[in-house]
Amino acid sequence: MNPAIRPYRSDDLARLREICVLTGAAGSDATGRWSTDELLPDLFLEPYVTAAPDWSWVVDEGDGPIGYLVAVPATEQFIRWWRLKWTPWFSEQYSRPDEPYSAEEELVQRGYDPSVLRIAELEEYPAHFHIDLLPGYQGRGHGRALIENTLIPSLARAGVPGVHLTMDPANTAARAFYAAVGFEDLPSSTPDSPVLGRWIPPRP
Repeated sequence: MNPAIRPYRSDDLARLREICVLTGAAGSDATGRWSTDELLPDLFLEPYVTAAPDWSWVVDEGDGPIGYLVAVPATEQFIRWWRLKWTPWFSEQYSRPDEPYSAEEELVQRGYDPSVLRIAELEEYPAHFHIDLLPGYQGRGHGRALIENTLIPSLARAGVPGVHLTMDPANTAARAFYAAVGFEDLPSSTPDSPVLGRWIPPRP
């Protein structure tokens, strides 16, 4: 494991929420993009560190977090947890939108309906994750170490057969990075909604 990578701690949360926003527009700063900057971390960060803190890692070069990876090994189980635990909390923070949805309302609806996390290939690729590094700290090997040396070995030890991710098609740099670390388009992937997966060989 890269020496800058360590397990998530609860006192990291506030900074990780900031990083989630600062990388939330196809890898760029999403501050002010939505009516509240709380929305992205309420969907793409805090549910993960709440439900699966042992599957969350932080990049810390010595002065605090500058990136993270959060994952769940079993997406279907996570969907059930979300409905039971997260949606009740989320519904107290955000009003449920009515169709037709605006772009922001589509995000809010995710908080009410976590089944959006379900992909066609979920049986073969049950795990999924989110990874974010501040732009000034990319290119130092942290992203590759988070995936190759941290996430994949942990999933292999847990007997998870595959991992997937969905991504913003506008984030071309991220697309190239995922290809470099072994992720390929799954059959359900489309140009507007890329779904990438990586098979995890069983441990001998």
